[in-house]
Amino acid sequence: MYGVLAAGYGDWPIIHQIAWLLGKLMNGIYNIMDSVFGVQNIGVCIIIFTIIIYTLMIPLTVKQQKWSKMSAVMNPEIQKIQKKYANKKDQASMLKQQEELQIVYEKYGVSPTGGCLPMLIQMPILFALYPVIQNIPKYVDGVKAAYMPVVDQIMQVDGFQKIMETIGSAKPVLMSATAYDYSKADTLVQVLYKFQDSTWNTLVDKMPSIETVVDATTKTMGHLNNFLGINIGETPMTMLTNSLHPFSIVGIILAVIIPIMAGLAQFISVKLQPQPAMDENNQMAASMKTMTYTMPLFSVFLGFTLPAGLGLYWAVSAVVRCVQQVAINKYLQTKSLDDMIKENQEKAAKKREKKGTSAKELNKMATTSTKNVEHKKTSAMSEKERQEKLEKAASYNKNAKAGSLASKANMVSRFNGNNSGDNKNEK
Repeated sequence: MYGVLAAGYGDWPIIHQIAWLLGKLMNGIYNIMDSVFGVQNIGVCIIIFTIIIYTLMIPLTVKQQKWSKMSAVMNPEIQKIQKKYANKKDQASMLKQQEELQIVYEKYGVSPTGGCLPMLIQMPILFALYPVIQNIPKYVDGVKAAYMPVVDQIMQVDGFQKIMETIGSAKPVLMSATAYDYSKADTLVQVLYKFQDSTWNTLVDKMPSIETVVDATTKTMGHLNNFLGINIGETPMTMLTNSLHPFSIVGIILAVIIPIMAGLAQFISVKLQPQPAMDENNQMAASMKTMTYTMPLFSVFLGFTLPAGLGLYWAVSAVVRCVQQVAINKYLQTKSLDDMIKENQEKAAKKREKKGTSAKELNKMATTSTKNVEHKKTSAMSEKERQEKLEKAASYNKNAKAGSLASKANMVSRFNGNNSGDNKNEK
C-alpha cells in the first residue's frame, strides 16, 4: 500500500534524490542489456533491477531479523518492567523505569532503536522505487528515445496542448493539466508511456496526421513491453477483459498470473519471517495476523488495476524476499542466542569506547540521576515540614507565660543570640 502512496511523492526531497540514483541504475541496466546482450526489454530490466536493490539491502534485512529474534527473548522482561511502573508517572519512577530498561538492553547488547533504524533506512529506498518503475522513460534514455518521434509530430499539430491535456486528464493516464506542463516534451513522454491501445486510438482520431508514426511507436513499445507474452504497460484487468470476449485461455492465464504471483509470493514471504512471541489475546498480535492475509489480497487487487510492470516488480520482489528469508533463517539457525548477545555486546562496547563511556558509567549516571531526583523530592518535603515546625514553635514561645519553661527557653535563646552577635562583632 505504501508503494501506491509513494508513487505520487517522487518529487519529495530525499525521495527525489534516491529515485534519481535508482533511475541511473535502471538506465545502466538497460544500456548493458542492449549493448552487450542485444536485449531491449523493460520487463527483464525490472527483474534485474529488483534483484540488485534487494541484494544491496540484505545487511539491513539481516539486522532487522536479528532484532526480531532478540525481541522475542527481551519482550517478556521489558513488559514486566513496564507493568511494574504502569501506574507511576512521577519523574523518579520514570527515571527508575528507564534505568531498568537500559539494563535489559545492555544485557542483550542492543539499542532501543535497533529495530527501527533498518526500517527507517529502507523506507526511503522502497518509496523511491515506485516512481522509477512507473515512469521508466523519465530515467531510461533508450525508452524515452522510442517516444520522441511521435512526440515531435504531436508538437507540430495545431492545438496539440489542449488535445493532450484532455486525453491525459482522463483514464488511464490521470495526469491533470494543473499539475503537469503539457507544453514540454518530457511531460508528453510521461503521458504516452501510460497509454493503452484504446488511448492510442483516441489520439489518432484527434490527430490523424500522426497515424503512421503512432503505428511505428506502438510497435516499438510493444517489443519493449512484451515480457513472456504479457504487455507490462497495460493493466491485467484490461488484458483479462480483452481475453474474455474471445475466451482465450492463454490470454486469461497471462492476465492473472502476475497479480496472483504477487499476492502468493508476498504471503509466503510474510510467513517465512520470524514472528515475535505474543499473546494470542493481544490486540497487536491479532492485527498482525489479519495483515498476514489482507496485505497479499490487497496486492492481488492492485496487481489487477495497475500496470503489469508494477505487478511484475511486486512479484519479483516478493520472490526475492522469500529466497533471502530462507537463506537468512538458515544463517540465524547457525548462531545461538548467546553468540548473538555476545556479538551485540562487543559491538556496543566498541561504540561506547569511541564515545568514552562504559556500560557501568551509564548505569551509574542513571542511578545517580534517580537518586538526585529522590533527594530533591525528600529535601523539599523536609524543608517544608521544618518551616512549619519552626513557625509553630515561634508562635508557642511568643505566647508563653512569664516564669514558664517556654519563657525561660526564650530567655536562653535571646541570651545565645546576643552572645552570637557579640562574637561576630569581636571578629
